[in-house]
Amino acid sequence: MAKQLRALDGKVVAITGGARGIGRATAAALIAHGARVAIGDLDAELTGQVAGELGGGTIGLQLDVRSRASFTAFLDETERRLGPLDVLVNNAGIMAIGEYAQEPDAVTHAVLDVNLGGTMLGCKLALARLLPRDTGHIVNVSSGLGRTAVPNGATYSATKYAVVGLSEALRAELAGTGVELHIIYPNVVATDMAAGMKRMRGLRPVRPEAVAQAIVDALRSGRTDTYVPRALGVLVAIQPIAPGWLVAAIKRVLGSDHLLTHANALERAAYEARIATDPATSVANAAASVADAVRAQDAQRSG
Repeated sequence: MAKQLRALDGKVVAITGGARGIGRATAAALIAHGARVAIGDLDAELTGQVAGELGGGTIGLQLDVRSRASFTAFLDETERRLGPLDVLVNNAGIMAIGEYAQEPDAVTHAVLDVNLGGTMLGCKLALARLLPRDTGHIVNVSSGLGRTAVPNGATYSATKYAVVGLSEALRAELAGTGVELHIIYPNVVATDMAAGMKRMRGLRPVRPEAVAQAIVDALRSGRTDTYVPRALGVLVAIQPIAPGWLVAAIKRVLGSDHLLTHANALERAAYEARIATDPATSVANAAASVADAVRAQDAQRSG
C-alpha cells in the first residue's frame, strides 16, 4: 500500500533567504498547497515586494540569519501573524568562489556565518518552539557540494558538509520526538549564485522550482534526504566505495573538477558584490572582481 501523503494546508512555514531563487520558489510551491508562509531576507524592501507578489497572505520580513535578535524577531512575528510555527526552511546561503589560500578572511567568515551559523541558529530557535509541541519540521538546504567537493569552493563546501553533519546529529537527537529533519542536496541551481559557473556534462543546472518541489515532497512524504536531481545521489553513493582513480575519472568526464575553477568572474561580479556584508566593501569587491576578470582574459589572449 502506498504511503499516504500529508496535507500542508494551513501549515505555518518560515523560509530564510525567501526573496530570491530557491526560497521564493519554495514559498510559491507551499502556498499552492495551502500553507501559510513567511519569507525572510536581508533586503526588506524586496522581501515585502515579493511577499505581495506571491499573495496567499504571505508575509515578508527583514531577516539577518547571523543575528539571534533578528532571527528571533522573524519567528516571533511569523507566529504572531500566522500562528504557531510548523516548518522552518533553512535556505539562506552565499557562495564566494576562488582559491582558498587567496580568500580574504572577511569572506571566509561571512560564508561561515550565513551558511553554517545561520542554519545552526535557525535550528536552535525552531526547536525551542517545536519540541514543546512535539511536532514540526526543519528543512536544511545543503548542496551536492556538501557530499562531494570541488576545487575553488573550499569554504562553501565546508559549510555544506557541516550542515549535513549538524542535521544528522540533530536527527539522532530528535528520534522519538514528533519533530522531523529533512536535508535537501541540490546540484548547481539556475540562480544568480551559479552565475558564471561551468556546466557539468549530463547534469544541467536545476531550476529553483525543482528544488522547491523536492522540499514539498519531503514534507508530505517524510523523506529524510533528497538529491536534486536524483542522479546526483547515485554519484554521491558511488564515491565512498569506488577507487580514487575511478572517482577522479568520473569527475573529469562530468567536468565537475572545473565547475568553479573556470568560472567567469565578469559574470559573477554583480553577485559577489551583492553578498558582501559591508556596502563599502561591496563596491571594492565588485571592482576587484572585474579587474581580476579582465586580467585573466588578457592573459588567456596573450597566451
